[in-house]
Amino acid sequence: MAEQLGTQRILRALVDGRPEWAMVRGGEAFLLPDGPFGSNLLLGRRIGSLEELRLLAPAVPTKIIGIGRNYVAHAAEHGVEVPVEPLLFLKPPSSVLDPEGTIVAPALSQRVEYEGELALVIGRRCKAVAEPEAWACVLGVTCGIDVTARDIQRADPQWTRGKGFDTFCPLGPWITAGLSEAQAAALRLETRVNGELRQQASTGDMVFSAARLIAYITQVMTLEPGDVILTGTPEGVGRLVAGDRIELEIEGVGVLRNTVE
Repeated sequence: MAEQLGTQRILRALVDGRPEWAMVRGGEAFLLPDGPFGSNLLLGRRIGSLEELRLLAPAVPTKIIGIGRNYVAHAAEHGVEVPVEPLLFLKPPSSVLDPEGTIVAPALSQRVEYEGELALVIGRRCKAVAEPEAWACVLGVTCGIDVTARDIQRADPQWTRGKGFDTFCPLGPWITAGLSEAQAAALRLETRVNGELRQQASTGDMVFSAARLIAYITQVMTLEPGDVILTGTPEGVGRLVAGDRIELEIEGVGVLRNTVE
C-alpha cells in the first residue's frame, strides 16, 4: 500500500485512564487539548509512540449513517438493483468498537458477515449542504467495518436489528485528515480474513460520491461533529466465525484490525 496521503493523523487513545484526542507527528503522538473540531489544533505534551498507545475508535458519533448498495458489484452479488437515490440506514453509537477490539457474534444470529468500508468523519455541524460545498464538512476519513447479522437483516423489514448489535461498527485506527475529495475517491480498499484477501476495490467505484451522500443526508438530518458516514461496501462480503481475525486496509489511511468471538 502507499504511504500516508493525508497531512494529518488524528487519533483517540487511553491516556492515564482517560480517552484523549491526539495528533501524530513523525510517529509520535501529542495531545490535542481542544480536540480536533475547532480551528485551534495546537499540540500539547507528547504521550508516546503509536506502538505504545492503546488506540480507541477515532470518533464519538451522535449517529452513524450507513449507505446500502453503493457499489454495483456488491448489489449484484446480493441479486438486487442499485438504488436510484442513496439508501440510508442507521447504526447506533453503541455499536462502535475500538481498533483491536473484539466483535461479538450474537447468539441470535447464525450468519454474521463483514463489510469493509471507507468511513467519513464529519468535522462541523452541517444542514442542507449543497454538493459543491459538502467535502468541506469532512474532518477526515477512517476505516469502518459494517458488521451485519445477515440472517436477521433478511428476516426483518428494517435493518436496525441486523446492523445494530454492540461491537458491530469497528472504526480506526485513526482519522486521516487533509485528503482532497479527489484523493478520497481513488483509494484502494482491501479486506482480509485470517490473511486471505476477501475484498479489493477502489473507492472510485462508489455509485454515489462522498459529496453526494453528505448533500443527500443533510437534506434530512443535521450532521454533528464526529458523526460517521459508512459509504458502502464493495463485493466480496462473507461470513465471520469465532476465532477469525479481520483486517481492513485503505490505501494511505491505515489498517483496522479486529478479532471475532
